[in-house]
This record gives sequence, C-alpha cells and structure tokens, in this order.
Amino acid sequence: HRSLPCFRKRQQQQQHRLWAEPKQAPGEGFSDDVMDEANLALTGVGWAAPSENVELTSNDPFVKAIDASIQSDMGVGLNDLLNPAKVVNLERDLYNLRVSLAKATGVEAGDDSMAGWTTEQCDGGGGGSEADELRKTIQKKEKDLYIERRSVFRGWLKTIFLVQAVVSFFVSFVMATNPGQLFGRFEWFYSYNMDTSIRVLGFWFWWLFVIPSLRSRRPTGAEKQALDIAFLGTPLVSFVAPAFTKDTGLIWAANFAVVAGSYGFAFLAGGGDSSSSDGNKPGWLKFIYKSLDFGGGRERGVRK
Repeated sequence: HRSLPCFRKRQQQQQHRLWAEPKQAPGEGFSDDVMDEANLALTGVGWAAPSENVELTSNDPFVKAIDASIQSDMGVGLNDLLNPAKVVNLERDLYNLRVSLAKATGVEAGDDSMAGWTTEQCDGGGGGSEADELRKTIQKKEKDLYIERRSVFRGWLKTIFLVQAVVSFFVSFVMATNPGQLFGRFEWFYSYNMDTSIRVLGFWFWWLFVIPSLRSRRPTGAEKQALDIAFLGTPLVSFVAPAFTKDTGLIWAANFAVVAGSYGFAFLAGGGDSSSSDGNKPGWLKFIYKSLDFGGGRERGVRK
C-alpha cells in the first residue's frame, strides 16, 4: 500500500525535472532530444504546462480547463466574463507561483499532476522568507481572480454600449455640420472660436466613440470583421480627406461610407473573425488584427 505512492512520487519528480530544469549542454543531464520527446508526449495526451513565454489560445488545454471550471461555477463560459484575458493570465500566474511554492516547501509533484491543485496542497509549510513572499503574492492574485471570475459581461452592458454608439452617431453628425445647434448657447463657443475645432472632432467621433462602442459589445463573425476594417479605415479617411475638402460634413459622410462599406463587404463575403484565417494574411496584418483584439474580450492570455 505504501510502495505505490513512493513510486508515484519518483515518477512525478522525474516529470517535474523534465519541465522545470533548463536545457543542459550536450553530454550533461538530459539531451535536447529527450527534452523535446518529453514535451511532445505530455502535449499529446492533452496537457501542456502554462509557460510564461508561450502564447495561450482558446484551444490550449489549460484555457479549456479554465473555461470548464467557470462553466461549472458560474454557468457561463470564459468568453462571457468581463476580462477573460485577465482571468487566464491570473490562472497562469497562480499555477507557476504554486509550482514555485511546492519547490520551496519540499512538496514533490510533477507539473502535470499539479493541475487543479489548491495553494494548500502545494504548500508543505516552512520554506523561509522566499516561501512567505510567494504566499503573499498568491493570496493577492487569488483575491483578484475571485473577483474577475464573477465579473460577467451582462446583456445590459452590451445594451449600454449600443446606446452609446447610437447617441455618438447623432451627436457627431450635429457637431460636424452645425455645432452651434449644440453649443451656441455657451459664451465660450464664440469667445474661443470653437466652431472649427468641434466640427473636426465631429467626424473624428467615428473612430473615437462610435466604432469603439460597437466593438465593446464583443461581436463575432462578420460584424467583428466589419468593425475591425472600419476601425482601420476611418482614421485614414479623417487624416487624408481634409487635404481634398474642408467640408466637415462631407468628411463625416465619408467615414459613414467606410463603416457601411465595411459591413457590406464583411457580410456579403461571408467573413468570419479577422483572426480566424491568418494563414493567408501577411505578418503585419496579423499583428494589426491581434492588436485590435486587446480590450475586446477576444484575447486569451496573449501576454508573454
């Protein structure tokens, strides 16, 4: 009865060294081939340790496990949280911190077997100042994670963003065409000659408020692709158009045409997410689309 746990500990300890030890020079310790085979074997059975230097995606087993846990606890998926990327990053940080705590306190377990372990299971007691510092850091991150896992992106919040976009649409039109209708009652509007400045701000509202409000709803598929294109196209129009016309109302209309055209192109072309077909896109365009995903709830622990 006691020999089985001992054998398991030795097996876990060996697996732990495969993950945690840096690569040795040829002839010292494990060879590069052995290390690569070990990593591939663990990945092949559905497990890969969440390294801080590796990008995590929604298809990663570690992220899938987080999603399943949130589904069980909250009844919603990872994508329905307010800050899904922050949750993934906190989970990854906690995993690595718990592994470090286990090492510092003499808990022998391979990285693969520690998936889902609590801090108490990884803490063997003692460990000196290093372990105490790890415990403080873990405690803080666990509090942050508790809050983030319960911060659900509710439907009413999406409605607020939609209303914000609609209001910005009408306000920007008035600002670009007849700002005196909104601000004419204020003395500063005339004393500081704000007419031109407000007109310019009116057509920039597309990029500053209307499109970001629509993107904050976390649309998917063709609508997400349309808004990504519009978010890239409208600032280009707003920069270039003043060289050809000083009519701010016309520039506002040009931005409107870009947004409408983006929707038409995305839906008629049957487009999916901008990041779903990266294989035939140049590297610079992949980078732009990935950058646009930050803050939109589409990222999955992209931090490196």
